[in-house]
Amino acid sequence: MSRTAQANITTGWMFLERVMMGTVTSVPCCIFFFINVTMLFTLRSKAVFRESSRYILLYNLLVADTMQMALSQLMYLLAVCRTRLSYPVCGLLIMLANFTNEISPLTLVVMSLERYVAVCQPLRHATIITITNTALAIIVVWAISSLNVLVRVLLLLDFPFENLDTLQMKDFCGTLVLFLGPMSDDYDKAYTCFVFVSATVVITCTYIGVMVAARSASTDKASARKARNTLLLHLVQLGLSLLSTIHNSVIGAISKIVTRPILLIILNTLYVFLIMLPRCLSSLIYGLRDKTIRPVFLYHLCCGLRLKAEVSP
Repeated sequence: MSRTAQANITTGWMFLERVMMGTVTSVPCCIFFFINVTMLFTLRSKAVFRESSRYILLYNLLVADTMQMALSQLMYLLAVCRTRLSYPVCGLLIMLANFTNEISPLTLVVMSLERYVAVCQPLRHATIITITNTALAIIVVWAISSLNVLVRVLLLLDFPFENLDTLQMKDFCGTLVLFLGPMSDDYDKAYTCFVFVSATVVITCTYIGVMVAARSASTDKASARKARNTLLLHLVQLGLSLLSTIHNSVIGAISKIVTRPILLIILNTLYVFLIMLPRCLSSLIYGLRDKTIRPVFLYHLCCGLRLKAEVSP
């Protein structure tokens, strides 16, 4: 067989591999994206959702998760297609991904505190958890995430870009590519550790507080049980978010001990379950568990077929 024929076969296999990798991840991504967009539309479709702090916080969480999902899939497809970006463009995508990624655990903390107040301070809930205070909490969450991005940008400025022959990247765009110095890497690890440890402590404390309150005779047992289950789910979501941050490290370690075909299967599987699925989990949890959201969510999810919304406008 001639070298030209061998080259054509190799090129064909590489193209087929890229198409398969793109399809395997794009299909579930489109499904998850549709679910999230449907939930976002649901949360804006009724006044009962627009005027409730709990659902406003959920809306904020889903906005961040949906943006993160779209950015992750875009960067994944760029990597699969071997598209090389310039450092500024890649940096912009990475900073947007980091920005949206940090909003999720911080929002989960605020949502857990809201559930804690609802169960442990029911008489003061309407006074503490107001629309104004909720909006202020969301602004603080976005401000902290913005500050984190600003610090990362400042750390990048210390890198001697003038020593580069070109701003065109030699590899595909990824988070690890922009750890251009030990300081950036150390800051990323320290910030991630601080956020997730703090979030875990807060959610765990609220869970313990709800459990203690549930034993009180004056506490609504059903409400306390639902709040406890919700806080447990928040811990699960937090754990999945943490796993998504170490996705690249896990892939790097696995790549040293398995063959390429097996690595591709593992890579796609971990990507779908650690990156994509957690971003859709909130929609599924609230869309199926919450009795107020469920009929409206299913109505829109099924495009209005055979289902009738039970929540008045």
